[in-house]
Amino acid sequence: MVVNNKVDSLSYDVEAPPAQAPTTPAVVSAPPTPRGEAPAMTTTAAVELHKVSVPERRSTAKALRQRLAEVFFPDDPLHQFKNQSSARRLVLALQYFFPIFHWGSDYSLRLLRSDVVSGLTIASLAIPQAGISYAKLANLPPIIGLYSSFVPPLIYSLLGSSRDLAVGPVSIASLVMGSMLRQAVSPDQEPILYLQLAFTSTFFAGVFQASLGFLRLGFIVDFLSKATLTGFMGGAAIIVSLQQLKGLLGIIHFTSQMGFVQVMHSVFKHHDEWAWQTILMGVAFLAVLLTTRHISARNPKLFWVSAAAPLTSVIISTIISFVSKAHGISVIGDLPKGLNPPSANMLTFSGSYVGLALNTGIMTGILSLTEGIAVGRTFASINNYQVDGNKEMMAIGVMNMAGSCASCYVTTGSFSRSAVNYSAGCKTAVSNIVMASAVLVTLLFLMPLFHYTPNVILSAIIITAVIGLIDVRGAARLWKVDKLDFLACMAAFLGVLLVSVQMGLAIAVGISLFKILLQVTRPNMVVKGVVPGTASYRSMAQYREAMRVPSFLVVGVESAIYFANSMYLGERIMRFLREEDERAAKCNQCPVRCIILDMSAVAAIDTSGLDALAELKKVLEKRNIELVLANPVGSVTERLYNSVVGKTFGSDRVFFSVAEAVAAAPHKTQP
Repeated sequence: MVVNNKVDSLSYDVEAPPAQAPTTPAVVSAPPTPRGEAPAMTTTAAVELHKVSVPERRSTAKALRQRLAEVFFPDDPLHQFKNQSSARRLVLALQYFFPIFHWGSDYSLRLLRSDVVSGLTIASLAIPQAGISYAKLANLPPIIGLYSSFVPPLIYSLLGSSRDLAVGPVSIASLVMGSMLRQAVSPDQEPILYLQLAFTSTFFAGVFQASLGFLRLGFIVDFLSKATLTGFMGGAAIIVSLQQLKGLLGIIHFTSQMGFVQVMHSVFKHHDEWAWQTILMGVAFLAVLLTTRHISARNPKLFWVSAAAPLTSVIISTIISFVSKAHGISVIGDLPKGLNPPSANMLTFSGSYVGLALNTGIMTGILSLTEGIAVGRTFASINNYQVDGNKEMMAIGVMNMAGSCASCYVTTGSFSRSAVNYSAGCKTAVSNIVMASAVLVTLLFLMPLFHYTPNVILSAIIITAVIGLIDVRGAARLWKVDKLDFLACMAAFLGVLLVSVQMGLAIAVGISLFKILLQVTRPNMVVKGVVPGTASYRSMAQYREAMRVPSFLVVGVESAIYFANSMYLGERIMRFLREEDERAAKCNQCPVRCIILDMSAVAAIDTSGLDALAELKKVLEKRNIELVLANPVGSVTERLYNSVVGKTFGSDRVFFSVAEAVAAAPHKTQP
């Protein structure tokens, strides 16, 4: 019988592994083979053998160039410039660096109407929420939040590639900046120094973000896994909400610490400062805001209900406060009118606080990049267009660098406001320009109207905004799918909640790196068997009908082989061999005489990995056991044959597939 590398037309369902798979795959019985082994004809049938081809030989320079291109330019951003005239290349370059030139030529009145509606809608949400409330989270004057909702959106509309991203301050970055700076400088006792550090941190954040984009190092941001971000965001949302108890209860003396225990201790320690007028107004408006949020979540067509609720609440509460003359209720007070004053002279690059500003900038830069790019990609996938992550990093970075010189603190794309922007029907980044125009009108003419706005309404708006960051269902899904991911999520959550925001972020990054190291140093390896009626070898822990081949041990490696896991590879194969020999002796069967290493999932191998294979081969030869390789990919084959290890194995020990390795080596399995 000749097998032409085709699987017989039989249907096999892909099975999930059993809930608790044993360390050594269990022997599965089959009618033709009561002992769970493939029949003898499986190993002796004639099979057409194929030579394992080596990729075309490349020069060192060419190989290095191709490798660097895959690492830093996987999207091949320069392909559009090929075979173009000089004039056309200039136009394409302008469109590449300034996306507004790309979609601006096709802009129409119909698109403008949609963008005006969505821009005004997010402005009604951004002014009270991002503009005033989030600045409070960063311990900055409310006017700084409005400044940050004016200049950055204008810059992003020129440089950004997302059509749906609504730019401005966000809660988590504001919280992290406020908590890190406040540990060293009091915003109440040294407001000028605190403001200088906030602007300097924003500048450093922008430099860091733009550098990642320019150097094509955006993959660094991916070290924050979704699981750790879920825990970090949830813990930060609770901390943010607890911090608002100061405004919600009317407490004057409140702790500057962020831990759950310290905040709750401060709340009950100063219970004599609770103001019933503030509590009544805060609870009432908080209930209204949460109700409108629930209505919009249940019926997306009513998105405008939750979008308009913050501004409506500010207007109504301001009127109530003005009429009642603010008896027992703390108000914002005077806010300066006018455009953003320049702040380049406030950036400080010397002194004892530069390290603090740099650390704060990097932390807030990473968080704002993660949120902004994730939001942009989410809505791009919904609307079927692509967002260039590296271009987004440069756009957000330049936006923050310019903003730091115009009295703005760190900004990025907000998920909640972007969702409102999308629901309101935005078509292009012009919605950000419309929003900035609305903020401009507010800065020039409407600032005195916010004098009597109660601080308690800002606390209610913040609680409503951040409560959506607590993803209980997401954590439950993590528990169901991956217990290690759930552990990482809870560690980040408890780190933020019980220690500090910075510690929670450090734990999140640390766990993400640990998980990567764990997967690299301890790759998944499985024992494989042949599926009856096919020439396909599959994991015996997953496919219960798969059967062993007498005298063979087929091991699948499902990871690249590097210096970090090469020792583990040898140890794990020897353990598989020991367990298989024990099983064979117990069942009075032939011991293993040939180990086939299925390398179809081994994407790469380094010199340490090659040395480990050579050493393993020597150890097995002393026990009269052959080691052969099956189905190595191109890069692995190239390195194998370019090394001494390749000569050690020779072409007769490297096979096209596991089936061919089994068919070609029956004589080697004789005792």
